[in-house]
Amino acid sequence: MASYSFDVTTGADLQEVDNAVNQTMKEVIQRYDFKGSKCTLDFDRANALLKLEADDEYRMKAFFDILQAKLIRRKVPLKNLKIGDDEEAGGSRIRKEIGLIQSISGDTAREIVKAVKAQKLKKVQVAIQGDQLRVSSPSKDQLQEVMGFLRDGDWGIELKFGNYR
Repeated sequence: MASYSFDVTTGADLQEVDNAVNQTMKEVIQRYDFKGSKCTLDFDRANALLKLEADDEYRMKAFFDILQAKLIRRKVPLKNLKIGDDEEAGGSRIRKEIGLIQSISGDTAREIVKAVKAQKLKKVQVAIQGDQLRVSSPSKDQLQEVMGFLRDGDWGIELKFGNYR
């Protein structure tokens, strides 16, 4: 009897994030309300971390709104942003750090496994494999049911389905 499976992962395409950062900086340079301000946006690709710095709270809010719009346009899931609080950076400047969630955490993975098992679908197996989940079953229909269930749920992150076989 054949067994079918798919993988559940999460993450943002870092190249698209980089493109969104570049577009954000271009727009900030051209906008009238940012003339004379020293707003900076650094993207630490290795740690998947964005660092924003602005002159005041008003500019930080506008700066962050521009960044979000560019990320949406580049199809980067905003659910995967771990937004830090505004903090003082000295000289009335404001700093904000935004982390990008690139993998399913252990707690979230266990929560998903528990929820899928609670659906009581026969012969559906969910295995945690590092930072992803593998869902397998002899029935393709049940796999489709699990996919629909996972899409409808709010897991705090954007789920991606791949490696369907």
